[in-house]
Amino acid sequence: MTKTVYIAGLGLIGSSLALGIRRDHPDYRILGYNRGEASRSIALEKGIVDEATDDFAHFAGQADLIFLCVPIQQTIDFIKQLATLELKEGVLITDAGSTKQAIVEAAETYLVPKQLNFIGSHPMAGSHKSGAIAADINLFENAYFIFTPCKATKKDAIPRLTDLLSGLHARFIEIDAKEHDYVTSQVSHFPHVLASSLMNQAGSYAVDHPLTNNFAAGGFRDMTRIAESEPGMWTSILMTNPTSILERIEEFKERLDQVAEMLKTRDESGIWHFFEQGRLTRKEMEIHKRGGVDSFYDIFISVPDEEDTILKVLELLRGISVVNLRINEENRSDINGILQITFKNKEDLEKAARLIREQTSYQVYLD
Repeated sequence: MTKTVYIAGLGLIGSSLALGIRRDHPDYRILGYNRGEASRSIALEKGIVDEATDDFAHFAGQADLIFLCVPIQQTIDFIKQLATLELKEGVLITDAGSTKQAIVEAAETYLVPKQLNFIGSHPMAGSHKSGAIAADINLFENAYFIFTPCKATKKDAIPRLTDLLSGLHARFIEIDAKEHDYVTSQVSHFPHVLASSLMNQAGSYAVDHPLTNNFAAGGFRDMTRIAESEPGMWTSILMTNPTSILERIEEFKERLDQVAEMLKTRDESGIWHFFEQGRLTRKEMEIHKRGGVDSFYDIFISVPDEEDTILKVLELLRGISVVNLRINEENRSDINGILQITFKNKEDLEKAARLIREQTSYQVYLD
């Protein structure tokens, strides 16, 4: 039977969800809300949605399922509004917020009295790109898609959602909202605080030591990439998960103090074990697997500074989808630079590595 899906928020996440839903359910009617006209127009032109509006309440009553893909505070405001609207019987409501406890508490407060069906969701995928123009049908491929059931969640919620979202090719997992916020505070929220802190520190340091800006490449660049994330979103995330993030900050301070003490006492063995433990812990984690935010696959190619070198590599990769391309040549005193190419999945990465190794003499490294 044809269903109507209403997606509030036609940014990267909402628009990519729509494409994934269409892949396995081409007959479903997809409606969209977006405050800004640009993403509404793009979503309509590209066929991401069938109809679009800038009035959230306009399509709410027609939906069998409602996705709230908007900032966290707006998600909470929309939950309150949904409790006042005339909705279709059996409608299922979910969201895409990066923190869950505040959203779940709002659902339990406003939707349970109305006997409305709600489950929290968090698709752990993203990109440096934004808006409907960046919509990607493969954005969630092999990424964790988290469900956080609560008192407002009925038994049919997860089966209905996993069927609807089968075209995302995601990995579905169920977790308590509080535990979700604990875990993501460590692996997502606190790292953004750390990345921005490093950038702010480097910016201040560069005032007296301007070469800091020239030498800020390699590891520093990789560690601070996420500092370019949209500040409004991350302000909202921190404000809705303050306790867990504060705990992570305090614990991290203690670890820095331990390193400082080892330096003061010239504890060479302790410092060695500090780095060794970090190295071993990273090897044991799923960092190299497609399972989290911005978890792409990178290939690093040592290429000579010769005319048409990059074109030669790209010609070999014709037909393979490339997410990003970067030339890392800062701080190098030799004749080679490093060409970094990012792929969406492991298969494309391995195919690209094989082609380059077979048809060039360039050194290839995988991440």
